[in-house]
Amino acid sequence: MRLKRLYQITRTFLHYGLNELIPARWMPWSVRFARYSLFWLPNRHKDKPAGERLRLALESLGPVWVKFGQMLSTRRDLLAPDIALELAKLQDKVKPFAGEQAQQLIEKALGLPSIDDAFDDFSVAPLASASIAQVHTATLKHGEDAGASVVIKVIRPDIRGAIDADLKLMETLASVLAKHLPDGRRLKPKEVVKEYRKTLIDELDLAREAANAIQLRRNFEDSPLLYIPKVYSDFSRPNIMVMERIDGVPVSDVDTLMTLGVDMKKLAERGVEVFFTQVFRDSFFHADMHPGNIFVSREKPEDPQYLGIDFGIVGTLNRDDKRYLAENFLAFFNRDYRKVAELHVDSGWVPAHINVEDFESAIRTVCEPIFNKPLAEISFGHVLVNLFNTARRFEMEVQPQLVLLQKTLLYVEGLGRTLYPQLDLWQTAKPFLERWMKEQLGWRAVLRSVKEQAPYWAEKMPEMPTLLYDYLSTQKYQIAQQQAAAQALVHSQRQFAWRIWWGIASGALVVATALFWVTEQSHWLTAASGIFSVVSIAMSWRKVSTK
Repeated sequence: MRLKRLYQITRTFLHYGLNELIPARWMPWSVRFARYSLFWLPNRHKDKPAGERLRLALESLGPVWVKFGQMLSTRRDLLAPDIALELAKLQDKVKPFAGEQAQQLIEKALGLPSIDDAFDDFSVAPLASASIAQVHTATLKHGEDAGASVVIKVIRPDIRGAIDADLKLMETLASVLAKHLPDGRRLKPKEVVKEYRKTLIDELDLAREAANAIQLRRNFEDSPLLYIPKVYSDFSRPNIMVMERIDGVPVSDVDTLMTLGVDMKKLAERGVEVFFTQVFRDSFFHADMHPGNIFVSREKPEDPQYLGIDFGIVGTLNRDDKRYLAENFLAFFNRDYRKVAELHVDSGWVPAHINVEDFESAIRTVCEPIFNKPLAEISFGHVLVNLFNTARRFEMEVQPQLVLLQKTLLYVEGLGRTLYPQLDLWQTAKPFLERWMKEQLGWRAVLRSVKEQAPYWAEKMPEMPTLLYDYLSTQKYQIAQQQAAAQALVHSQRQFAWRIWWGIASGALVVATALFWVTEQSHWLTAASGIFSVVSIAMSWRKVSTK
């Protein structure tokens, strides 16, 4: 079965001429010979550009490869721009599996004799179908939300086996590329596939996705920026998730949004604000914000609100990453390339032995031509990509959390420019970042820290006298111990010095006695030397007085 799938993949790659994407000088003779031996599999799409051929090949190979192409489309540091743009067109729409089978999976997962025991109006026909799961509509039958319209997300049956098989083939192909391609070390195909495996396996766990949705909903509760549907945790399982059904306009349907009178400028700016709020305020961001997962509420078009779905992929940043990232952005705004270089070294993203002056010069070389353009023509996401490319030349290791961030930022920027082409993402983001930095470093940060720690301090305040007494008592005991230890150390050093001196004397006397004996000196001299040797050896083992 594995060989059959490998042949199918090989045939697809050759039919679309993907081997031509690799320069001939990079391919060893064995690979070229193998290509010529498969003469009955010619390139049938010579009239199409390379990027389109790659996209069509991935679509024909199925959902696992489609998602892999979607992930690759965000790695502008690895692909040519035209290929990355073409891969961004990959659509995650596949033929649905039988609705009756989905109903059986739901009943089994929830332990229901019949789906009618928990839901009314279950739709056997799926509302939507994607590579990993499909969605059915229903109405809750019981509980405080009885009558609420919901969607039930169901993982495709037997999808794990197909995913594991294709992932193993991807890993084999990645190993071959890493070994034979001259640029394999920089492209890191094995690391890319490993990253993809983790992302894909995470998406298979709907209980994890439900938890992500609950966290995001709590972060944006009562927010005018973003609405996250309610998740019904009682019905969440690893392969089933039940969530509130939303009614919104796909964010990519610009014509409908315009017809509804949506304030497009405000909508675009709010998209940027949602992103930076998730990253810098919450340290927890939706990392799959492509147009298929984002909708716009039909209510209040003059004050538009986003609706989000599909929370299988989320990103997190620790406090240090957030601060360094914000400082990097602000340094870029101010064209302070020295600061950018130093921040990369300080954060540990670039090794400390790297020459900061050389790194600063490389960053300036990349960025100054970009900054000569009008701000509205500059891609913020591409600046970030160029920065990572340059840093990688200076031994910067791939930071998984930054890759997700880069991917999400490219989505957000593309979305913003689609909604409002005049969007100046830089000017929209800069005030937010400056305000966040002030809150982190200024007097507000001090007040917030005091406020956060106040309950703990109040709890410990009654214990302070006892803690202070214990501390002073302990200090007195520790001082006595330190003095005793110091005296013991001095004594030990004196003992060591005594033994060294008498040891040297003993050695000299033993050698002298031996020489006197060999050279047949007078017996009394030899005897005296021997006696002194014995006395010297005894003295070397004598203990020194501690006084």
